[in-house]
Amino acid sequence: MHAFKDGGCDHRPDDQDWGRDNRPVINLSWHDAQAYVKWLSAKTGEVYRLPTEAEWEYAVRAGSEAEYSWGNQIGEGRANCSGCGSQWDDEQTAPIGSFDPNSFGLYDVHGNVSEWVEDCWHGSYEEAPADGTAWTQGCSEYQRIVRGGYWGNVPLLGQSSHREWLPRLNRYTMVGFRVARSMDWPAQ
Repeated sequence: MHAFKDGGCDHRPDDQDWGRDNRPVINLSWHDAQAYVKWLSAKTGEVYRLPTEAEWEYAVRAGSEAEYSWGNQIGEGRANCSGCGSQWDDEQTAPIGSFDPNSFGLYDVHGNVSEWVEDCWHGSYEEAPADGTAWTQGCSEYQRIVRGGYWGNVPLLGQSSHREWLPRLNRYTMVGFRVARSMDWPAQ
């Protein structure tokens, strides 16, 4: 689905001439990502959104407690980051699926692009929602969280637990997003 062509977005993100079809979308703000999930929800009749910070980390870890979904060392050629041993390190995004998926089947969860999540920035998890919902209260509305690290970060910044904040209104070459779909679960 092409949100820009279909009227779902008013901003066509610059791809830096790296390619659109098999690269993560970049050069977008948190608001641009929100516009996309709103459009996708309307187009499909399902409820799509940015993942919460807790959902993002759970999905990336895929049952692991290690620094990366495969272990505690970055290794060689497992991700796209500065010093990760890929042909794209420090240069640009890698094509989607260039690295092995985690055990949940998710690709490119460490490095490549940092990803917007729903939550706004808090300096710690003290008083965070215990149910995994987005934490959007009691913080600066302008500081939104990105997770995962990007192609120019050192491996440490791509670890499962690493988090940073960026101003939500700005567009960044190194930031993209994933979508989550809300589902109603049967009552137990």
